[in-house]
Amino acid sequence: MSLARLRPAVRGPMPAVLSRCCRAGGGESGGRSRAMEVRMAELFCSGLEISAALKPKGKKAPKGRGRRTNNNRQSPATSLPPEAEEGNIEYKLKLVNPSQYRFEHLVTQMKWRLQEGRGEAVYQIGVEDNGLLVGLPEEEMRASLKTLRRMAEKVGADITVLREREVDYDSDIPRKITEVLVRKVPDNQQFLDLRVAVLGNVDSGKSTLLGVLTQGELDNGRGRARLNLFRHLHEIQSGRTSSISFEILGFNSKGEVVNYSDSRTAEEICESASKMITFIDLAGHHKYLKTTIFGLTSYCPDFAMLVVSANTGIAGTTREHLGLAMALKVPFFIVVSKVDLCSKPTVDRTVKQLERVLKQPGCNKVPMLVSTDDDAVTAAQQFAQSPNITPIFTLSSVSGEHLDILKVFLNILPPLTNCKEQEELMQQLTEFQVDEIYTVPDVGTVVGGTLYSGICREGERLVVGPTDNGKFLDLKVCSMQRNRSACRVLRAGQAATLALGPFDRSLLRKGMVMVSPEMNPTICSVFEAEIVLLFHATTFRKGFQVTVHVGNVRQTAIVEEIYGKDKLRTGEKAVVRFRFFKHPEYLKIGTKLLFREGVTKGIGHVTNLRPIATPP
Repeated sequence: MSLARLRPAVRGPMPAVLSRCCRAGGGESGGRSRAMEVRMAELFCSGLEISAALKPKGKKAPKGRGRRTNNNRQSPATSLPPEAEEGNIEYKLKLVNPSQYRFEHLVTQMKWRLQEGRGEAVYQIGVEDNGLLVGLPEEEMRASLKTLRRMAEKVGADITVLREREVDYDSDIPRKITEVLVRKVPDNQQFLDLRVAVLGNVDSGKSTLLGVLTQGELDNGRGRARLNLFRHLHEIQSGRTSSISFEILGFNSKGEVVNYSDSRTAEEICESASKMITFIDLAGHHKYLKTTIFGLTSYCPDFAMLVVSANTGIAGTTREHLGLAMALKVPFFIVVSKVDLCSKPTVDRTVKQLERVLKQPGCNKVPMLVSTDDDAVTAAQQFAQSPNITPIFTLSSVSGEHLDILKVFLNILPPLTNCKEQEELMQQLTEFQVDEIYTVPDVGTVVGGTLYSGICREGERLVVGPTDNGKFLDLKVCSMQRNRSACRVLRAGQAATLALGPFDRSLLRKGMVMVSPEMNPTICSVFEAEIVLLFHATTFRKGFQVTVHVGNVRQTAIVEEIYGKDKLRTGEKAVVRFRFFKHPEYLKIGTKLLFREGVTKGIGHVTNLRPIATPP
């Protein structure tokens, strides 16, 4: 369901989050004009939705229900938004002893809702189609849940009661509504997979939190939980992540956690899970910033989790990571870790500090402190509908305080793309982005990355490039692995590793793409982009060299021309022509762009390409 995107008005002085979040150190830039402030704030706010515009247009309540509803009772406290025709949320007043014909119709309807939610659906029992919370007596609710369970068995799914609550409906008999999660049992590895990038300052507890979530054991307070996540010896010795690592957390069809505490291998987790959360653990130290940016731009995360230490608050690269997530329009939620080390007033002070930053005009977020399971369910649903909602969790990886609340949130968190958008991507030609390259004994060359569009099958022939002279080379996909378990078919939006057999590794590099031979990819060394200069110490001129991040492409580029201007200052906007320094790249118009050089930061999008002739 497409959501209306509105631009909020910007009032007040330039907030600190905009002036500091996208640069490393450096003082406040003086003399910044009001117009510049507004343009920068508009840039960050252009993708935000206003809560008032988010209520979906639902279908009208069907006539002839057999009783009249009291319209005076439809206040916000006793009603939900009207039921939407699209999406995976279904309202049902009651499901008591349906006829065979009615039952088959209900099953067909459940299949549609599961398809819309890519294997997940939420049923609100005791709610009319117009959103009125009527509720059901205990006996009718039990009968309705029994019918719902029969429907789920018919389509190969399980149901989990998320929450119940009583409603006041002018009745002497207690009435309640029940919210139920319906999730398909995994079939042929077609589980729902969400990618969550993990951001935050160094020593904020990112890797430790992931170790606790994925291993199922609490930390000992000295970093034992994070040891299994590190890939290099110097990471183990320093305790700091310097590379990108991937960790998985599964949930089965009943909503129960599936991790390494119950399964020995990733393959076992994939077999048991109906929903998979893939965490992308990124570096927090500023000297590894280019690796962090590459993880955000290349791996296309669905969400970001910003980890903030309760005892240090917003420090170091926290603002910068916050700014990167906002610039790339990645919806994020916040986890305040290490609450076991602090008193409650200290934790409250950190939470209030975060709330102040989020409420500033440049962010325009609505913070939502999550402290109960009920809050977690509400936060997950509202977060997916409105990216300007920002849930905040407070937890400890040592004591386990509130850790289960975060798991409930991750279990309910729905995908941002619906089934229709997924099918449209799968109907396009195959395009796989190469992010990692390995050599595996007895296997050969292996590439890791994300399938951007189309469907890739084992044994399929593709072409990979561009090489330094703009050529594309033929290859064959020998085998594939997804989440460390073998698979035969890869669909758009899924990340995997592909084995290429004896293909020469020296011919490959990060930033390449593997595409169908029928595709005629646009290769260019020169391109134009509309940019906004977020921060620069002096003036940004022709001839300046920057590191450009466009998707999985990361390369030095030279500013050849600034159209209509001789120079740019902080906050100014212009169309700029770039030329790649080393070799041509595969780009697409409209792709988000981020460039940096020292404290210089800027973002924008590609507006024009100047293709080069592809050699025969």
